[in-house]
Amino acid sequence: MPIKISNIRLGLDEPEESLPAHVSRRLGVRSSDVARWRILRKSLDARQHGEICFVYSVEVELPCDEATIVAKLRDREIGLYRDEPFSVPPPGERVMEHPPVVVGSGPAGLFAAWVLAMRGYAPIVLERGKKVRERSRDVRDFEAGGELNPESNYLFGEGGAGTFSDGKLTCRASSPDVQEVLRIMAECKGRPSIVYEHRPHLGSNRLPAVVKAIRQRLIAAGAEFRFNCRVEDLELRDGRVSGIHTSSGRIAADVVLLGTGHSARDVYSMLAARGVTMEPKPFQMGVRIEQPQEQVNRARYGRHAGDSRLEAADYELVAHGSRDLFTFCMCAGGFVIPSVSEPGHYGSNGMSYSWHDSPFANSGLVVTIDPREFGDQLMAGVELQRRCERAAFEIGRGDYAAPIQWAEDFLARCASNGKIPSSHRRGTVTSDLREWLPPVVVQALDEGLPVLDRRWRGLFLRSATLVGPESRGSSPIRVVRDTKTFQSPSAAGLYPIGEGAGYAGGIVSAAVDGLRAAKAVISEFAPLGI
Repeated sequence: MPIKISNIRLGLDEPEESLPAHVSRRLGVRSSDVARWRILRKSLDARQHGEICFVYSVEVELPCDEATIVAKLRDREIGLYRDEPFSVPPPGERVMEHPPVVVGSGPAGLFAAWVLAMRGYAPIVLERGKKVRERSRDVRDFEAGGELNPESNYLFGEGGAGTFSDGKLTCRASSPDVQEVLRIMAECKGRPSIVYEHRPHLGSNRLPAVVKAIRQRLIAAGAEFRFNCRVEDLELRDGRVSGIHTSSGRIAADVVLLGTGHSARDVYSMLAARGVTMEPKPFQMGVRIEQPQEQVNRARYGRHAGDSRLEAADYELVAHGSRDLFTFCMCAGGFVIPSVSEPGHYGSNGMSYSWHDSPFANSGLVVTIDPREFGDQLMAGVELQRRCERAAFEIGRGDYAAPIQWAEDFLARCASNGKIPSSHRRGTVTSDLREWLPPVVVQALDEGLPVLDRRWRGLFLRSATLVGPESRGSSPIRVVRDTKTFQSPSAAGLYPIGEGAGYAGGIVSAAVDGLRAAKAVISEFAPLGI
């Protein structure tokens, strides 16, 4: 059985090629015995600015009895290792009369379709927006000052919202399902290293190619894609799905995996009209904080700031208080973008390219809002989002400019004057954010910003700006489903999945949720035609 060695530390001057030598020394074997090895995990330890290093976990196979070596060493960082494989249940016996329909080609939809297609279920994938290449053109045109296309933008289109939102593949969970998602992305034009990096990041420049490659593999496996095809109604018969109505016509279906994302607000309204069980849920809301990247590098790397061997520094911070304020989707060397899908509304988000070449860093700075705070009506959270987005749009002169304020001015309760530097490509307009942000967000910023600044010894708020609102971080609605079957209790055959259904919070977690729902379909149904 292979051996796992943890906490192998390499200084900035040591190349990865030296790992086998470290392994042989830790195990007390000859270097020639370390012939088969692979990296399981890689992270950066920058807690001590004077001793920045990369930390590795490595799997190694030896031509001798590994168990004897492990027992002899008695080292808690060295042990036998069994890599749990990804598995799919055997097909069920129930007959599927129509191909399964996957609604949405975001991470949840694509990976649900992957599991189904690779096992002979020939899914039909519906996407309200365009193919990723055409969608990229629409996004570039909008960035340059063009009109918003409500069906093809930062949020809608092939790949989902994550395609143009930085490409972070971080996931708090660790399981064979997570590893399978990363493996597939790595094979489909992603970097091989994403399978073991602690904070893997592809960048908004690479994700479109990954999404396209996944689609091509799915088509080769028997899947069908229909773009510019918006789902408009759900057809139920005797409490079970019998079809869906789209902008391109009716599709007969007895299995529908619904992965429409948290910005498809029209889908929530449609499901409510059809009596599908939903409930309000806590969601995150706040602002984007933007700082000079060089300032973040100094705070994180100390005297090593500017070292070409280190990537642009990122961070993940929490200020605990009466209400926790925490960073979300930090984009090192990135850009603040208009995260917009509805005309007349403005919301902010962040993105970065793989090379992190922007002089700015930005991050969501959000607070969790409970349903009791925004009303017990199903759509109350959505309406809270919309109110802030409409106010921001009006402040931005109706041209999707970003409302912006110096962070220190926000805390001092004074207006910001003059032109404020920002990476936001559609321009900015100064605004007193506390006049229109929800009071719970203002309170959290008032309490949490000074805490974060003290933690960074004055480098967190210096030259920092706040842009808002960050309103699309998560869904304020959950589409209820059974924990085992993944099906809606009010609509058999409907499988709500991903962020839009309220069961994920990022690219990888959404992909894993879609993958697991597809397993549930397989466990109940036989492939079409069998």
